[in-house]
Amino acid sequence: MATPWHTSKDIIGTKGDALKGRRIVLCITGSVAAVRSPEIARELMRLGAEVYAVMSPMAQKIIHPYLMEWATGNPVVTELTGQVEHVTLAGDHPRRADLILVAPCTANTIGKVAAGIDDTPVTTVLTTAIGSGTPIIIAPAMHVSMYRHPIVLENIRKLESLGIEVLMPRIEEGKAKIPETREIVDAVVRRLTAERDLEGLRILVTAGPTREYLDAFRFISNPSSGKMGVAIAEEALRRGAEVTLIYGPGTAQPPIGVELIRVESTEEMLNAAVKALREKRHQVAILAAAAADYGPRERRMVKTPSKMERWTLELKPLPKIIEAVREASPETYLVGFKAEYNVSDEELIERAYRRLREVGMNLIVANDVSREGVGFGHDTNEVYIIDPDHKVIHIPKASKRMIARRLLDIIKERLGR
Repeated sequence: MATPWHTSKDIIGTKGDALKGRRIVLCITGSVAAVRSPEIARELMRLGAEVYAVMSPMAQKIIHPYLMEWATGNPVVTELTGQVEHVTLAGDHPRRADLILVAPCTANTIGKVAAGIDDTPVTTVLTTAIGSGTPIIIAPAMHVSMYRHPIVLENIRKLESLGIEVLMPRIEEGKAKIPETREIVDAVVRRLTAERDLEGLRILVTAGPTREYLDAFRFISNPSSGKMGVAIAEEALRRGAEVTLIYGPGTAQPPIGVELIRVESTEEMLNAAVKALREKRHQVAILAAAAADYGPRERRMVKTPSKMERWTLELKPLPKIIEAVREASPETYLVGFKAEYNVSDEELIERAYRRLREVGMNLIVANDVSREGVGFGHDTNEVYIIDPDHKVIHIPKASKRMIARRLLDIIKERLGR
């Protein structure tokens, strides 16, 4: 990628060197928020980055390519030519860009990328970047009714499963507005400086529900999808950790690259976790699974008749996985999860803190699943992270991938990495 001198490049590095030597492709799609793209480019440059703009045809109807050429000091890609710009910028070669940023990103572009359609310079660059493993961040911008469309949300989940970071928009005035420039730039800095920052760390994650069978067909379980634990495993894997995922029968797709151990019951999950810790001596264990607390005293290996007038069950408490993990591996940095229902913030925090002290956890993550968009089955969550000193970090409602990222940032900091 040629980087000719241009007077606009005089600002490169004037605010710091966090992005010094980094090459960032700023893709712009047809949202009115494209008016923010020059500002985003300039702030990235002020931290040392070289920025290259790629514009979709609709983006060019909102701001002129000359503006982005002025902002970045580099020629703007408005169509693909014999110079194979998409390969130059994002192909699998040593001189490709360090990161692709799509700001703003429309619902149309999200849908095309999720479906593997590349019919604009932006979507072709993104298809190429996904294939080459180039990091991608997108900042959606659209009307809030579009953002809430189930297919749009499904497409966002699909992109996140590919390792694409999706920045949560600001919901204001009936619009899903693009995040503030500072938030976007911070996300770029965090992504590029955090790459492979967990290399050499072995992390055990539990995810999903468990099932406790009553007879040959029926079981007790809960609505956990496994999305939170899978998001943690995906993020840890992306950042270079060696990840063991012990996964109950959830619906979230586990990431390729983890050591996957499938289980069904609480006892199976407990035994798998203890065995994995003893064999691999993981430095960190994050127990995000919603394991059953009770099971039948006796399982009848028959089908219980469906026309019985009454079926009385006697349940017994099941062993606590987190207590077994702490006993099996006292030196492991232990993170637990605690879900409550319809309690105040104060009560949620206090119950979680008491549980943390009982077990000897290093951190506990608490949420109230009665709240809108929080907990089981949702793509978003709102959590409180509490440590043994009663320090509380509140993460307002955000995607589970973003919460996973923040949790791992906190763990990394506590481990002194």
